[in-house]
Amino acid sequence: MNDSAAGRAAQLRAQIDQANIRYYVHDDPTISDVQYDQLLRELEALEQQHPELVTPDSPTQRVGAEPQSELATVAHRAPMLSLANAMDDGELRAFDGRVKKELGIEGPVDYLCEPKLDGLAVELIYEQGRFVQGSTRGDGTTGEDITANLRTIRAIPLTLTGDVAPPALLELRGEVFITREGFAQLNRQRAEAGQPLFANPRNSAAGSVRQLDPKVTAGRPLRIYCYGYGLVDGHAFSTQEQFLKTLPQWGLPVNPEYRLCRGIDEAVEFYQELETRRDRLPYDIDGLVVKVNDLGQQTRLGQRSRSPRWAIAGKFQAQQATTIVEDIQASVGRTGALTPVAHLRPVNVGGVTVSRATLHNQDEIDRKDVRVGDTVLVQRAGEVIPEVVQVITEKRPPHAKPYHLPNTCPICGHEVYRPPDEVVARCLNLACPAQVRGRFEHFISKGAMNIDGLGEKIVERLIASGKIKTVADLYRLTFDDLATLEIERTVGRMETEAGQSKKMVALGDKVATKLLAAIDASRQTTFARFIYALGIRNVGEHLSRVLERACQGDLERLLAADTEELEAIHEVGATVAQGLVRFTGDQSNRAVIRDLLALGVQLEAVEAPAKGAGLSGKTFVFTGNLEQMTRREARELVEARGGRAATSISSRTDYVVAGPGAGSKLAKAEELGVAVLSEGEFLEMVK
Repeated sequence: MNDSAAGRAAQLRAQIDQANIRYYVHDDPTISDVQYDQLLRELEALEQQHPELVTPDSPTQRVGAEPQSELATVAHRAPMLSLANAMDDGELRAFDGRVKKELGIEGPVDYLCEPKLDGLAVELIYEQGRFVQGSTRGDGTTGEDITANLRTIRAIPLTLTGDVAPPALLELRGEVFITREGFAQLNRQRAEAGQPLFANPRNSAAGSVRQLDPKVTAGRPLRIYCYGYGLVDGHAFSTQEQFLKTLPQWGLPVNPEYRLCRGIDEAVEFYQELETRRDRLPYDIDGLVVKVNDLGQQTRLGQRSRSPRWAIAGKFQAQQATTIVEDIQASVGRTGALTPVAHLRPVNVGGVTVSRATLHNQDEIDRKDVRVGDTVLVQRAGEVIPEVVQVITEKRPPHAKPYHLPNTCPICGHEVYRPPDEVVARCLNLACPAQVRGRFEHFISKGAMNIDGLGEKIVERLIASGKIKTVADLYRLTFDDLATLEIERTVGRMETEAGQSKKMVALGDKVATKLLAAIDASRQTTFARFIYALGIRNVGEHLSRVLERACQGDLERLLAADTEELEAIHEVGATVAQGLVRFTGDQSNRAVIRDLLALGVQLEAVEAPAKGAGLSGKTFVFTGNLEQMTRREARELVEARGGRAATSISSRTDYVVAGPGAGSKLAKAEELGVAVLSEGEFLEMVK
């Protein structure tokens, strides 16, 4: 054997293993994906030249097993118990009462609380620090052998490393999952390949782990967090917190969101907090696991036949529910896009009554085969519009017919056209009332021209009365136009058979004066706000600021740019570039832009990023309440000086600016060692 080859192979294995630990355990990658792939390819080439160098725990051996005809069964030496559920604060407090009674104590009990991941529970067995077997939970006593599949997950170390010697035997319990970003990417790949899409991250993770061919599993973006153990030989733990802090020292990933709570009040507070921000986490969770932290107390409490007495799962309100599609109608957006909307029998989803859900487009309707009368599974996540996940075909009524979007616009009756390379059908009538109203509402919105007080009802009446036909007409409005404009108002509290009494009432002098002042103030704006306000497809607030910096605030430069020049701008792709050129090349659009400028709209001069400010290439995250500016203003300050403003913290974040009320982001920054600034320190930096 060539000693230099053996030494290089060992060095490469160590570098790759360390890169996996830094990425999956510490969320602090030290090398790029390209560098990682280069190291792996070099090791593969070396092992091909010297087969005797191949070791069972080499990173090249993660995918090597042949497809199986079926998954073998594995008996767990210690049962993998399920958890009893608490559905609200009261049931969590009742659990605390039982714990105290059983332990014979009156004071607060320390609880270790962890997010309850919505994935697949697995067991990992390490002997002498080497991964030897993995299995599903199964029925808690017997699971399926998925060792070959789990070996493909880079977050699972094949050999435990670190300064703390691993035990002779370690039976770990963990949850395999897919992040929301990974799930979206996976479905995009499947859509491009013409394959059916997965319904949700949980199902795709579970199905990926239980594949008969490990190569399929290797192609899925699977992650894992470890949370418990069955048997340990050669190491002792005194608390659940100590156990979780030890695992990363062996290269094993744990969820950084866990929290030690002093008493049930803190646990309930964490439960409530986590439910409010569950949609801002990068993965799906369905509750909070509350465990007695002291392992000696856990032993005294013992277990029931299927669940421990020392832990409970505080469940969140379900974000999925079943209901019936009572109708399907097409809505028309401000860009003319027709979106099929399912009108549902009202159902409570995640604490909100849902009566409508998007069906996205005709392709999605066809793929899911949604029909009027169908019983469907509906899901809601955060502020996202509810959507139909799947049809329960067994409950389909007879004679239910497939739905097709109309060939004419339901608002104006104009032709509907779907380009061959797009999934969205659009009304081609630019004068379509739905589009006109939508364009005005977007133009005056806070992130655009920010005309305060000009609400939907007033815009609708201005359009209906013929006072405004293009957005430029807003700057032609007179005092009389607004003061005499009548809108529908509720009068008094008198109830009628049709509801409250309503009548048409003029806006009046006071409102007209305020609106004219707001319109006049909006004439002074920025290049980015102006471009965003125009409603160009695929050009949002961030991309508008990118264009502002690239063009140095010169509107003529943007109007004259061709697709090649635009694509040369960082973050501007071919689709955006082509859309911009189509928009700026349209003579009616140019006429509106010229009209706006002639009516006094002025774009503020853009200052080049300040030299020496130290913000070029730096990433900032803002948390808590800023007292001297809004977050939007703070982000604009950063971007004007060459920096980047992000919404989530990672190891790539350079600074976190924390104001009063900063919560989990501040804790995450301290955990990752990210520099934390006060608002005053931030302002000093950007001067």
